[in-house]
Amino acid sequence: MVGAPDVFFKRHEPDTYGNAHPKELLRQITEDVDYLLPLANQHIMSADQFKRETLLQLFRLAAKFEANPSRFSTPLQGKILISAFYEPSTRTRLSFESAWHRLGGDIMSITDRATTGIAKGESLADVGEMFNNYGDCVVLRDINEKSPFEMMDSLRIPIINAGNGLDEHPTQALSDIYTIFKWRPSLVKRRRANQPRLKVGIIGVPDKMRTVRSLLKLMIKFPDVFNDITLIHDGSTKDIYGPRLTEQIDEAGITVRESHNLEAVVGDLDIVYINAIAWIKDSYESYGKSFKLDTSTPLKNSAIIMHPLARGEELSTDLDETHHNWYFAQARGAVFLRMALLTCLVQRTGRVMDVV
Repeated sequence: MVGAPDVFFKRHEPDTYGNAHPKELLRQITEDVDYLLPLANQHIMSADQFKRETLLQLFRLAAKFEANPSRFSTPLQGKILISAFYEPSTRTRLSFESAWHRLGGDIMSITDRATTGIAKGESLADVGEMFNNYGDCVVLRDINEKSPFEMMDSLRIPIINAGNGLDEHPTQALSDIYTIFKWRPSLVKRRRANQPRLKVGIIGVPDKMRTVRSLLKLMIKFPDVFNDITLIHDGSTKDIYGPRLTEQIDEAGITVRESHNLEAVVGDLDIVYINAIAWIKDSYESYGKSFKLDTSTPLKNSAIIMHPLARGEELSTDLDETHHNWYFAQARGAVFLRMALLTCLVQRTGRVMDVV
């Protein structure tokens, strides 16, 4: 194009923000496939299901995929994923579908409940029975908390809960912890009581935000790492934890404080995890509108910011080009984490363990 401005031909350099190389995580975790084999053909409903050693092996396999993505193009060849998203989604749906495609599988995608038999009154149990004949794994997102469980009872193929109303989003939490361990791979080793505490601030309400609830449920699997957590919220919700989470936190022996003042605590935090929206029935609601992060926020120089995305005004784009930005790394790493989980669920782990 003659006379075109140079901006049209700008070459974008690879993003370096939040992209620690996963090979260091591979060096920190000794491979042990025995912890992954029990995942075969399992339904994934909650972060509660995962044991610490299983999580570490999933993170190791995800790091293996991320370190050498071109070497794993066929493990799911011949397998079909049913991607059923009855609630709006960009990152989660595309992340799962990208993960499946990268491993050589095929996909059938449903993005509108109105185009299915459910619109005619068909039960989710019957839909699940039909899915048994069409695919090898189901990923379901639904505004109804009970939907994955209603479908699960009739399924003979694994189903993954990709977000069920206000309840949980377990694979988002898996991606979040994977991101943290890539940031500091040494954290995967059991830490002594006298080691410095990692200070985590979570801006959000667990009872209203499934990402925050699932994240806390996974953090308590690592009480030696996540033992100093501050929940930052505006106080508009009295019971911020919801059923049983308080008990789980107490049983894990970790410290969770609460604060209504972001400015007062943010300077001490190593990790700042912020969320602001929750899916309520058929629309989104915002919580903690007064909490916003931008370049004027007095962050510790070494602190990282995480966000499950999509973001709004709570997370300024002026932080995107700073070393605090690890939210893009979350989105990237989620693909490889889901590759690892899907491989295990459809019993193709053996095809990837010997590849280096």
